[in-house]
Amino acid sequence: MIVNNPANRPRPLDGIRVIDFTRFIAGPICTQYLGDLGADVIKIEDPSGGDDTRAVPPLVNGESLVFLANNRNKRSVMLDLKTGAGREAAARLIATADVVVESFATGVAERLGIGREAMRLRNPRLIYCSVSAFGRSGPLKDRPGYELMMQAFSGMMFTTGEPDGGPLRIGFSPLDQTTGIHAASAVLAALELRHRTGEGSFVEASLFETAMGFMCWHAQMCWHDGSVPERRGSGASTSCPYQAFAARDGFVLIAVGNDRQWKRLCEALNLSRIADDPAFATNAARCANFMDTVALVQAKVDRLTVEECLDRLIAAGVPSAPVNSLGQALAEPQLTERGMVLRCDHPTVGSLNLMAHPVTIEGVEKTVRRPPPRYGEHTDEVLNEIKALAPPPPVRATQMAPS
Repeated sequence: MIVNNPANRPRPLDGIRVIDFTRFIAGPICTQYLGDLGADVIKIEDPSGGDDTRAVPPLVNGESLVFLANNRNKRSVMLDLKTGAGREAAARLIATADVVVESFATGVAERLGIGREAMRLRNPRLIYCSVSAFGRSGPLKDRPGYELMMQAFSGMMFTTGEPDGGPLRIGFSPLDQTTGIHAASAVLAALELRHRTGEGSFVEASLFETAMGFMCWHAQMCWHDGSVPERRGSGASTSCPYQAFAARDGFVLIAVGNDRQWKRLCEALNLSRIADDPAFATNAARCANFMDTVALVQAKVDRLTVEECLDRLIAAGVPSAPVNSLGQALAEPQLTERGMVLRCDHPTVGSLNLMAHPVTIEGVEKTVRRPPPRYGEHTDEVLNEIKALAPPPPVRATQMAPS
């Protein structure tokens, strides 16, 4: 699917230049989305291997599939920021930029001479975005961190798993990806603020704050009475039935969000005798009688195939879905109809599918303008672009000590 794209329709960030000093997942997600919106993203990579995810398996013809997923619509430039020439090139690039996004350990950007204060002195309209583990202030600002560490630290793992089991990791990387989205949102807001004031600004996103934001309603309960959520497998403590149920040939997710849907569920599964029973008629009652509610629904579902169960539930207007494998989800026509599968040719990998930016803007095509770059692929191209520029003001010696 191609979203309607009138001739010469500008992209939201056409003309915006982003210098990307990020690596791994959260920062690259941010800059990829800015690139999807039209920004010229220049990804700076060090000469010792570049972005860490370039080495993360599985590899296809030497290219990491993880890197490919997070780095389209960018140019890759290899710079050694521990040398004077590398810092000078970076400073020249930043002087031409609207946005810098970095994910160094706290203090490293300053030691390399590309910290926010030094760069904004040279470019007062610069938006400087920092992506970090715990944020750039507070007692933990110097600690490194990854997705899994933050799932543990935030209490998220403590809430995930079966009631009689231990804490579990969520099976993908919601904190990395959402931190990237938060960072991109902050950059967009800062661009709008600059449009109004003419001035740049400093914005931040951190894995820790993203994790705690996810825990907001759990935190509300804990602040209220000290309670902490119990692990309930695929179920929830605030709605019931709201979980996966075993059918004869697979699993069905049933998500009853209100009492009207409960009555529809009872009708669809021949449970009308308990629809108005005070023990089950309200969500609060069903949550209080969680195990009994789940058992009654399970006794009906396990007699049906997934298809038979879904036919009944969908016809009755009950929110429900098959518990798909990833392969089944990728085969869903809805995915391609919504323009979520992008295709491009990569010079090393060949034909490549990529998951699109999950936002649709009327009149703006979802497309891969540039495939994920090879390591340092655009170094000469970009450095030639800045050769004609006047050199930036010198960096003070105290700012130039390498990390």
